[in-house]
Amino acid sequence: MIRDYLQMAMKNLVKRKLRSWLTILGIIIAIATIFVLISISVGLKDAINEQFRMLGTDKIFIMPKGQLGAPGTASASVLTKTDVDNVDKVRGVLQSTYFTAANAMVEYNSEKRYFAVAGLPLDQIKLYEEIQSFSSDEGRMIKTGDVDRVTLGYDFKYNKVFSKPVRAGDKILINGHEFSVVGIMSAIGNPGDDKNIYMNIEDVKKYFNTGDRVDEIVVQVTKDSNISDVAERIKKKLRITRNVDKDQEDFSLLTPDELLGTFSTILDIITVFLLGVAAISLLVGGVNIMNTMYTSVIERTKEIGTMKAVGAQNKDIILIFLIESGLLGIVGGLAGVLLGYGAAKVIESIVVQSLGTTLLRAAAPPWLFIGCLLFAFLAGAISGIWPAWGASKIKIVEALRYE
Repeated sequence: MIRDYLQMAMKNLVKRKLRSWLTILGIIIAIATIFVLISISVGLKDAINEQFRMLGTDKIFIMPKGQLGAPGTASASVLTKTDVDNVDKVRGVLQSTYFTAANAMVEYNSEKRYFAVAGLPLDQIKLYEEIQSFSSDEGRMIKTGDVDRVTLGYDFKYNKVFSKPVRAGDKILINGHEFSVVGIMSAIGNPGDDKNIYMNIEDVKKYFNTGDRVDEIVVQVTKDSNISDVAERIKKKLRITRNVDKDQEDFSLLTPDELLGTFSTILDIITVFLLGVAAISLLVGGVNIMNTMYTSVIERTKEIGTMKAVGAQNKDIILIFLIESGLLGIVGGLAGVLLGYGAAKVIESIVVQSLGTTLLRAAAPPWLFIGCLLFAFLAGAISGIWPAWGASKIKIVEALRYE
């Protein structure tokens, strides 16, 4: 019986193929939009989770409160090397490192550009390499004893920062001072990091007059320590040494869980908002299906009367029209999923090529395909309920007389 109804529904849709495809188009656009938004959102979450897994769960990040932009930009407060020394004394701290950022004019092959410089204490470089997951594409990372030497981010060699790629062994001018390039880092995936310049903290103090300013402290806790407890002890220590009350802290601490929670919350809010916009498209598609089904009921009034005359019950009429509207939804859903997957991959490719980041990925878990198809079918079926119910209420005599 269901098979017969399905065949009848497919035959009716093919018979009115232009109207059917115009109706399906709205569902295609809505489902494709929903698929792209969820795919990119899930992919971004997965990429961020992967970054945090690489980072580890034993790190604490300390920054001055009130920083208006990237490290090295204006801030209402300042951390110093003294703060680093005080943090090192806290129970549960295994080791720490820090960096000081500055903006530099870089000259190479008679071309000038402006980039961020990160000054690092080279005796603690291993911890910084760990949190950034550094690996060398060419040459090496700067090490203890390096003076007037730098390691450059991936983009200096591969992404045409200058018209000529910079290689290990080349010379560049930074704020008018000559530096030797000892290495090029492999891609991190973040455009900012892939254009960074890494140098000895002493060179940053010397050429950028930063003094003892510190833009971020990274702390690694001991294996047997609870990271939240250590974070609280660090806060207490800094409040005492910086002479501030609890409600007047001029510094902020973040653990990996807090950072991940912040990113996830922001992504969830953005995703829900965008899905709300996409849902409007789906609503429009549902209205189109309802309109198509109403038109189909009117055109097939005599046919409905004939079916009732030979024994079809109201529930049979309702089922026929629900199957037909559901088919409109699932066909639109299938095409929308395929279109959405292709669009998500194109967006991923464009972002990788233009921004040089691998953070924006198109995820395609099985539940997303199944969920979109089910959602499209339900949207079509629900849109057809009212027309189907109306069709079932047509009286046999009136239907047979209908012209």
